[in-house]
Amino acid sequence: MKSARPASFLALVITVCCASSVAAEEHEDARALALGDSVVFGFITQANPEYVNASNFIGSPEYVAGMLDLDVANAGCPGEATSSFLSATGADNGCRAFRAKFPLHVAYSSTQMAFATSFLQRHRHVRLVTIGIGANDLFILQEACAKNPNPQLCIEAGLPVVLATITANMATILAELRATGFGGVIVIVNYYSLDYSDTTGTGLTEALNGAITAPAKAYGAVVADVFNAFQQVVSNPVVAGKTCNAGLLNVDPQYQDLCDVHPSQSGQRLIARTITRAYRAATW
Repeated sequence: MKSARPASFLALVITVCCASSVAAEEHEDARALALGDSVVFGFITQANPEYVNASNFIGSPEYVAGMLDLDVANAGCPGEATSSFLSATGADNGCRAFRAKFPLHVAYSSTQMAFATSFLQRHRHVRLVTIGIGANDLFILQEACAKNPNPQLCIEAGLPVVLATITANMATILAELRATGFGGVIVIVNYYSLDYSDTTGTGLTEALNGAITAPAKAYGAVVADVFNAFQQVVSNPVVAGKTCNAGLLNVDPQYQDLCDVHPSQSGQRLIARTITRAYRAATW
């Protein structure tokens, strides 16, 4: 009888503690996880003094968080390619160099894939995962072909392998996200064309988009069609199909009448609205 009371008391303490832990977990804020490259990060070219503080950069994930009332973890890394996303030694277009000097929106020393799976395992209340990646794979090919006597022919020859690699890597990424037990919405964010009046460049963007979204259905992912959303805006005759003229891209700091490849804040908000529509369509 003397040992019965302590045992009962211990059982009560364990029950209360466990119940409190479950209650705290159940009240954890609903979350979103954003994965990808410089577009996701909110990168601005040649904003070097501002790179020391990631909060100086606002990407679509921050706007999505406001639209859907979610706490967002933005893991985007400028220069991330699909191979470097998966492996610390994979082909990279500058993500590792950027991370060595400047902070990201969230801190991690692993690959982005490892961070994503760890995050999903630690947080049960993630409602949305977005991923926008793949363009840097093409930039790596473009750079590799730059010194070729015929760069365009070099790119055309290397493109099928690069696109196949993107598709395979995207399938691996989606599979690993689902392997954590995450059953929520995964949104693949495709890319806009820099100039819809340029049929060659736009065709390349469409090929890229086809590669990154090919595995979507197999893993229950949906697509935020940013390509079409931007195209609708630039269809205005005054804009003449040029994404820069529509104010959707950042102005090039060296040439004020030109733009770089990254979205302006107007562009980021349009991407966010497109993601939000895709999410809501998937949850209704």
